[in-house]
Amino acid sequence: MTSIFDATGRNQAVTVIELGPCVVTQVKTTDTDGYEALQLAFGDMREKSASQPLRGHFAAAGTSPKRKVAEFRDFAIDKAIGDTIRVEEVFEEGEKISAVGTSKGKGFQGVVKRHGFGGVGQRTHGQHNRGRAPGSVGASSYPSKVFKGMRMAGQTGNQRVKTGNLRVVRILPEQNVILIKGAVPGHKGSFVILEK
Repeated sequence: MTSIFDATGRNQAVTVIELGPCVVTQVKTTDTDGYEALQLAFGDMREKSASQPLRGHFAAAGTSPKRKVAEFRDFAIDKAIGDTIRVEEVFEEGEKISAVGTSKGKGFQGVVKRHGFGGVGQRTHGQHNRGRAPGSVGASSYPSKVFKGMRMAGQTGNQRVKTGNLRVVRILPEQNVILIKGAVPGHKGSFVILEK
């Protein structure tokens, strides 16, 4: 993230995202696939790192292997296989978009960090190292089990997250970069999908 000044002189926090150029690797139609979609690829990868089926798929589009492939249904822009899509063709400054990505993985975490529990209470009255414990999790003799979905400690993060209502602040077409107000899911350098 970084910050820029808008026309009124206010400082705004923005996320810088590189958006291309994306190559059209497949065009799906209702006749052949049952629905209409456009498959886009982004991010160069080494030829030897790609599998043989991927090499053939990208060779048909006339491009080198790419790291990320995503499919977009009902794409408004009419393109053919091998064409490139640039950021200024799809997005406009001031419009609202959504960002889809994989959130940062935080490993195995307790209930205080994972679910925002307050712990067992004060550290007085004889309690010993129970400040961040989950407390009671099951009922008594009936039903003699812990219900499914009980919020407990476990793996946190590393999930698909969609952040909506993000505003496009600025588009820099010469660098294929878009500046979005706010934060998007994922770590630095991760792939995100922007939707209108």
